[in-house]
Amino acid sequence: MATKITFQQINQLAIPAIFSGIAESLITLTDLAMVGNLQENATEALAAVGLVGSFLSGLIWILAQTKTSLSSIVSRHYGAQQLNRIRPLVPQALYLNILFSLFVVFTTYFTAQSVFEFYNAKGLVLTYTVDYYRIRVLGFPLTLISFTLFGAFRGLQNTYWAMLCALTAALLNVVLDYIFIYGITGLIPAYGVIGAAYASLIAQIVMVMMAFYFYFQRTPFGLNPGRQLHPQLGHYIRLSFNFILRTASLNVAFYFANAYATDYGKEYIAAQSILMNLWLFFSFFIDGYASAGNAMAGRLLGEKNYPQLWALSKDISKYSVTVACVLIALCFFFYDDIGRLFNQDPATLAQFKGVFWLVLLLQPINTIAYIFDGLFKGMGDAKLLRNNLIIATFLGFIPTLLIADYFGLKLHGIWIAFGIWMMIRSFPLVYLFKQKIKSA
Repeated sequence: MATKITFQQINQLAIPAIFSGIAESLITLTDLAMVGNLQENATEALAAVGLVGSFLSGLIWILAQTKTSLSSIVSRHYGAQQLNRIRPLVPQALYLNILFSLFVVFTTYFTAQSVFEFYNAKGLVLTYTVDYYRIRVLGFPLTLISFTLFGAFRGLQNTYWAMLCALTAALLNVVLDYIFIYGITGLIPAYGVIGAAYASLIAQIVMVMMAFYFYFQRTPFGLNPGRQLHPQLGHYIRLSFNFILRTASLNVAFYFANAYATDYGKEYIAAQSILMNLWLFFSFFIDGYASAGNAMAGRLLGEKNYPQLWALSKDISKYSVTVACVLIALCFFFYDDIGRLFNQDPATLAQFKGVFWLVLLLQPINTIAYIFDGLFKGMGDAKLLRNNLIIATFLGFIPTLLIADYFGLKLHGIWIAFGIWMMIRSFPLVYLFKQKIKSA
């Protein structure tokens, strides 16, 4: 019988995945913190950057699901020692993702104002939002290329290379944010919100350059797609399509949350921007263990090692819930300071502090959802995940939000709706995973 996967082995994948996963979120959080402390129009700038950050995170989550599909296929072939069979598949997937990302850029760059008017943005918030987005979206193909390469790395059971790329980009963004947003007297003018967008774009350029270095130097793959479509490409597209439909449902929830918050007033969308991006940060942080589960589940499935797969699910859940509890404790300890880090407006801070506790209490439930989501992704069960999220969004989140809005709960109602959403996404997956392993 195979030796049990140890805590150290899980963390060898999970800890680098945590740091690589939070990099994109850190870029947006850094932008939020710095523009939220501008001398003029800080609340409007914060609302704009937060709205774009949530929107871009949603787009990234939609198309970055192709990374999950690629990781699932690579990890199963890695476990079966058949990597040679998929060498042309990786570059084919890369070129396909580049086309997807360019389509997103071209269709949203020129319609940005209409897109964010649809989110109920208006006035100075809308102006800042459009200006910031039209620069940030230019980095979207770079992020998607990086994530595709990270998917290949993760399939090879390596999350360290992605961590180095992502952390370098995040740290560079902090330095460039300070320079471009506030300026350097006599050298560089203060660009404000636009400066934050340029800093993020440069950081993304550096990240993709580093990712290509590791891809060429450390993996068996290249850029040659071969002369014909790979037999696994159809499977890859089907997996990706189901994951994309699933994540599109996720973005329906994001849209309604942000649209309702924007309609409540600028202090509400400013507070919601902080809350949503902190929630995304926690999600990416905890998702490091889900990434480890994703990679290991694919390998164990390739090895047909089902007892280890069940043991892995229990261990990785226990570790990730512990991490979530540590994050909650730290946030409660620095509760007031976290809000002031992003903005000094009393009305915005009052809304933030009134709801942040609810966001924190959701984290253990979120964790279970992410872990079993990652395990099912590693096993390539895209249809189940698609259906689960569609049900959670349209039968859980939206009805709860409408009822809460009717009773005037505002931001509390939005986050109660997210709580129902995450419960439906988590506990059914645990049950279904256990049944699947038992029947294997």
